[in-house]
Amino acid sequence: MRLKSRHLSTLPISAVTVVMLLWSMNGISGAPAKVSGYLGIPGLTKGKGSPWARIKNPSNGSAKVIGKVSNGCITGAEILPKKGNGFVSIRRHRNRYYGHPDTVNLIKRLGDGLAKRTDKLLMVGDLAQPRGGKMSSMHRSHQNGLDADIWLSLAKSAYSAHRSTAGKKDPPTMVGKKKLTVNGRWGKHQVYLVKTAASDPRVDRIFINPAIKRELCKTEKGDRKYLRKLRAWWGHHAHFHVRMKCPKGSPNCKQQPMIPVGEGCKSLAMWFRPKAKPKKIVKKKTTKKKKVKRRPPSPPPPGCIALLKKSYREIGNLAQK
Repeated sequence: MRLKSRHLSTLPISAVTVVMLLWSMNGISGAPAKVSGYLGIPGLTKGKGSPWARIKNPSNGSAKVIGKVSNGCITGAEILPKKGNGFVSIRRHRNRYYGHPDTVNLIKRLGDGLAKRTDKLLMVGDLAQPRGGKMSSMHRSHQNGLDADIWLSLAKSAYSAHRSTAGKKDPPTMVGKKKLTVNGRWGKHQVYLVKTAASDPRVDRIFINPAIKRELCKTEKGDRKYLRKLRAWWGHHAHFHVRMKCPKGSPNCKQQPMIPVGEGCKSLAMWFRPKAKPKKIVKKKTTKKKKVKRRPPSPPPPGCIALLKKSYREIGNLAQK
């Protein structure tokens, strides 16, 4: 498909460059149906998926976190290596292995500690995209380089890690069938990983399954301060989700509200209450339901829009060379 020359002549040069780029460059995938100005960027269309997902490389410069974990971005992101001492990065075809240096450093630290205890490897899942931003699938957070998914199952080798997680297959759960307790896969190495990560002062919180937190609340006999950072949440039975604090040197990073005081062990009971039996439904005369207007999603922070514009200009300049 080609744009007619009379249409091209009416567009600014920068827009023409971006349009042609969207067809031909590997840096951004997916051709737009028409020229528009999504987020104020000439030639960029909303299209399918997120415009951030089309960017393939991190920006230059120092690492700076912008905005929230669910509405933000990152400049100068660090690349998590394919493999390191005690860890392996899986599912790299998603191009979500970038993060703030604090995030990458934590993963390396966990790998180093695990390597002293076993020959098996820590499997690291998604971090953020090259410049952060909204993803086209799966995660609402993971946008500003401060989130990382760490699988609780260990791999015998890098090869077995990639093979066992090919496609959409996840590592096995650590929770029993009734989701009340941990199963036989849970052990000392898993305890080490969760406790070490939560004890790091740079970590803000960790999302983990309620059954796993309850097990740690029962069995922890030493320093229990780290339990406060473990936030019970749905899922997270095969992996735990680490979230770092806003780092120094990132004034535009938006920190989440502080975690409530206390270990959070007593409040776990609400997760294990038996479900109430559904009441018999009595049919009533149907009335027209009022349409609920959904709030439109918040726009990206100004710093992220500026980064996105810069990213597309950079790719446009490459196309001209």
